[in-house]
Parts: sequence; structure tokens; C-alpha cells
Amino acid sequence: MHGTEHPSAWVQRWAHLIRPQGRVLDVACGAGRHMRFLAALGHPVTGVDRHPEALALAAPAGQTVLADIENGPWPFADQTFDAVIVTNYLWRPLLPVMVQSLAEGGVLIYETFAAGNESVGKPSRPDFLLQAGELLSATQGLRTVAYEDGFEASPDRFVQRIAAVRAAPSGTPVRWHLASH
Repeated sequence: MHGTEHPSAWVQRWAHLIRPQGRVLDVACGAGRHMRFLAALGHPVTGVDRHPEALALAAPAGQTVLADIENGPWPFADQTFDAVIVTNYLWRPLLPVMVQSLAEGGVLIYETFAAGNESVGKPSRPDFLLQAGELLSATQGLRTVAYEDGFEASPDRFVQRIAAVRAAPSGTPVRWHLASH
């Protein structure tokens, strides 16, 4: 079941960008692998998914919300988060909504499959594969701290990933460390 594997190395690498005790939203959280990881770091975590059986496994790590975010309303209207985490999930109409859900200083940590993946496995439909530079386009207005678009082995897959931060309006430069502490 999605969400029972180890936390994504990308999420682990960039989680230090989340302010201490910052509120985190895990989109399409599955069984909560990232919820558990981030709760252990001291973050209050909310996970949203459309599968009640997955949310039952995620619930011990934080608040869970049962919602079909592709066919229903965004359940977090008027809320902002210090981090939005998304892995192995793509629903393009939600990309701007997720970016808007970031609080000042909030970080988007996103990783999913990219074009080319159809040559090695699933997902293979273009609807579920990011095009070259698509995450960079979707996060215009945020500060890109890290971005990758390429191929990984074991298992073979094409991925695109980004860590991007909404700047605070104060004008004071924020130090986004490139390596975890």
C-alpha cells in the first residue's frame, strides 16, 4: 500500500527547510510514511487522501482528512501550511492550489514521475507524468532551493522533484541551507 514504504530520500533531505514545529500538509498521504517521519521531527501533520483504509494507518501520526481532492472541493480553503509535501502524485489542477496553500516562509517539497517513465513502467499515461520543467513553471513566484529532473534506477523510474520556498515579505534574506543539519 502507498505510504507504507520508507520516507522519500528527497523529503528527508529537504525537511530541514520546514520551520520548527511548522504545520505540514501531506497531499495524497497514503498510509502516512511522510506524516510519521515529519511528526517524529516535531511537526503537527495533516494528511489528506481518498482511501479510508490508508488513512486509518496514517491516523496515529496526525490529523487525517478523507477527501477526493480531484473531484471535490479543496478541504483546506483559507488555510496555509509551513510545508506541503507531495510524492508520487500528480493532479495538475491542484498545483496552483498547493502553492497558494504555503504560508510565508513555507516550503513545497514535491517529487513525482516524469515523462520518460512510460518506457520503464507505470505510471505511463501522460496525465500522470510531469513534462520537462513543469514543476519549475508551477512554482514561479517561489524561490527554488533544489530541482532535479532525470532517471533513477532500482526501481527504474523517471522523476522530477523540487524544494521551493515562499519568501517572507520582510526583504531580509532567508538562509535556506542546502544540506540538512
